[in-house]
Amino acid sequence: MYMNEDLKDHDVLVVNDKSNNELSAPNIDKNGKITAPPLKNGKNPDFLKIDGNENMMQSFFENFMRQAKNPTQFEFFKLPAWDYKNESQKLQNALTNPNDPKNSEFIDQRRVEPKDYIKEQQQQPSPYNAIDEKKVDWSQFEKLGITREILEKTGNLDKVLNWQKTNLLPIIVKVGDMTVRTDARLSLRVTPPNDKPDVVINALRKAPELERPYFGVKFSEEDKKNLLKTGNLGRIVEAEYKKGEKTPVFISIDKQTNELVSFQAEKVKIPKIIKGVALSDLQIKDLKEGKAAWVEGMLGKNGKHFPAYLQFNADNRGITFRFDKERQKQSQTQTQETKQAKDVPKTFRKKELTEDQRDSLREGKTVYTGDLLDKHDKKYCGYITINQSNGKTDFMFPSDYKKALEAGKVIPDDRHKTQVAVNSEGKTNEATKDVKEPLKQGQTQPTEKQAEKQQEKKAEKQEQAQKSTKSQKSTKPKM
Repeated sequence: MYMNEDLKDHDVLVVNDKSNNELSAPNIDKNGKITAPPLKNGKNPDFLKIDGNENMMQSFFENFMRQAKNPTQFEFFKLPAWDYKNESQKLQNALTNPNDPKNSEFIDQRRVEPKDYIKEQQQQPSPYNAIDEKKVDWSQFEKLGITREILEKTGNLDKVLNWQKTNLLPIIVKVGDMTVRTDARLSLRVTPPNDKPDVVINALRKAPELERPYFGVKFSEEDKKNLLKTGNLGRIVEAEYKKGEKTPVFISIDKQTNELVSFQAEKVKIPKIIKGVALSDLQIKDLKEGKAAWVEGMLGKNGKHFPAYLQFNADNRGITFRFDKERQKQSQTQTQETKQAKDVPKTFRKKELTEDQRDSLREGKTVYTGDLLDKHDKKYCGYITINQSNGKTDFMFPSDYKKALEAGKVIPDDRHKTQVAVNSEGKTNEATKDVKEPLKQGQTQPTEKQAEKQQEKKAEKQEQAQKSTKSQKSTKPKM
């Protein structure tokens, strides 16, 4: 490290090779190979030091994406230069167990997304294409009224060269003396024994053909419902492309053309981390089986976290997001309740609150608490509630609580009705009903002197009752 520089405002850009989970500084040769040594010992004098310069980051990532043979094999992280050795070791350890919530959070905080620094990436051809342009017979596209230039200008060239479909394009099909004009999606496919890709026309349909078997697969009513609602079948089925040969596949609907599309299950790869969230074993299992998995806490481009259903889509050949408003609302409510539960204090002004009191506070009720001490160590009592607007604990004295209660501004705590009645409404409970003198704030039981007086009064009442009974017996006329 350059110890003679002020590293306080600088970061170090490092790269992780997913194939072996080894961190390296991103020095790349002309063949796209990372040449810097691993950072296991935290030492690397040839690291890329950055100071927030967007142009430098953009230039680096554009060069990397152009040179690297397989860009998706690598992921990037930004570490503080002043604590580079310690941070690189922490990151290396975290990457060995990314499913741990603490590790996942650490990884996400330091992750750098190349797409955030590459401008107009969607309008530019991908630096790495699965199909060699030299093998493409562009005259096949031209017969349909589509040129290579049109594909490039509409942002479809990159898709075609990576085995994907174009968006809907207007094409011309000549059949004998007839000319048919329609919209369709185009793609390239190789049909053995040919090794050159041919153009495939994916024509627009009025509706998905769900009543007819799809290569031997018959759809149940539940299958049809899933396909129409989510665009995905929701399970793996066996298609028979060749007689007697069964191929496990995912099936989805091409929403642009209403065509049924399949993808071989054995070729599906489910990532372990999506949008910063490490998927659980159950979520990965569901996705591999074609089911939808509900995932929360994913990080969007706007920096905000969001929940969604994830599911493999055969048409897109990858994971797609589906947003369920009702499920999102439930998730937000649960998140708010969890956040609120965490925000309820365990103590108030050094006095520990009971679980009953904390439960009442979570429900938005106003809770009585006594035995609080002022700065002169004198006891006082009052009522507390959680202010929903700022999350702070509000306090009010009994007189203020009584006014607020009458005005309907507070929700009383039903768990402590007796205590509220005795201390704020002037009522008594069973233990204090015979006490004539005023009760002190917070008092729900008679003092020792008051208890003695109660016993004396009870004894007097019993004695008077006995005398009265004897008197009535002596005055009865004899028969």
